Amino acid sequence: MELKLYDTLTREKRVFVPIDPANVRMYVCGPTVYDFAHIGNARPVIVFDVLFRLLRQLYGAGHVTYVRNITDVDDKINARAAERGISIRDLTEATYQNFKDDVAALGCLPPTVEPRATEHIEEMKTLIERLIAGNHAYVAEDHVLFSVPSMADYGKLARRSLDEMMAGARVDVAPYKRDPMDFVLWKPSKPGEPSWPSPAGIKSPGRPGWHIECSAMSWKHLGETFDIHGGGIDLVFPHHENEIAQTCCTFHTKVMANFWMHNGFLQVEGEKMSKSLGNFVIIREVLADWPGDVIRLAMLASHYRQPINWTVKGLEEAEKALSSFYDAASAEADPRPAPGVLDALLDDLNTPKAIAEMHGLRNAAGRKALAGTLGFFGFRPD
Repeated sequence: MELKLYDTLTREKRVFVPIDPANVRMYVCGPTVYDFAHIGNARPVIVFDVLFRLLRQLYGAGHVTYVRNITDVDDKINARAAERGISIRDLTEATYQNFKDDVAALGCLPPTVEPRATEHIEEMKTLIERLIAGNHAYVAEDHVLFSVPSMADYGKLARRSLDEMMAGARVDVAPYKRDPMDFVLWKPSKPGEPSWPSPAGIKSPGRPGWHIECSAMSWKHLGETFDIHGGGIDLVFPHHENEIAQTCCTFHTKVMANFWMHNGFLQVEGEKMSKSLGNFVIIREVLADWPGDVIRLAMLASHYRQPINWTVKGLEEAEKALSSFYDAASAEADPRPAPGVLDALLDDLNTPKAIAEMHGLRNAAGRKALAGTLGFFGFRPD
């Protein structure tokens, strides 16, 4: 059996060969905990939960390390805490618990490690110091910035030139930048914001930039190079591009992760989900109207790399299909996918084909295999 996964970096579907079969390592960017997670946030959580389950099936549950981080220091967090008149810690603790409750209701396993950014400040500072020593970063007006021109192949993940990336990005204009594309690794904290002693001899306290957080947490828990890095397609640039720059320039490695996997965008009833359109739907609201299993199946009905159109009709179809699966499945079976379902998942997580295979198991001969497949996917009949 060969697992094939699409790699955003190479733009091809390749056979997955882990660096160490005894410790298959995956990192996925998690939530910024300032508000309830929306239904778009649920997609990568569900997609990479399925991949986590598949890797455990292939290599053994004790041989897979899945890291999904929590961003608990961020401008949005600071603003929301101030708006609500509560402490930043109270906000992040409550929001983090809400997120955990929501994704558990969607049938997702907890990751092996769920690191918080604020618990990895020392690792971030270590990376920053090494980047400065290697002339990949510099200090300017109490900021530390990554020097984009210092990396010859910057932009290889997004596959865009510097001019194209500048045109498509919200580049912060600052007089202390050597180059407009340079990005912040560390910045001074304003009064009332979280702060830590700064690296690089900067006397004023500060806090990390967003991108350095994930480089530090993945390094701490998975090493300098690991197997899979995942997230939404919106993170390719600048976040994942900048992660690659930081990590590869720190450790002098060619790659940060051997596979980069990204799920497609989510639309609601044919329109891009946004607060301005009034179709911004949080997971908690959907769970109030639909069982978590139904939401999970509806999310998996589209291939993870394709855009998904989130509709009531799709939920209704998922509810009908799930009911028929539960009616047909035998009561007990080992939680493992049927052979046809496994073959579909081995082909870059082809969940639509896997679901089609499940429909074919709704007969007397397939009842036990269907029950095992449902258990593998995390579906829980009452």
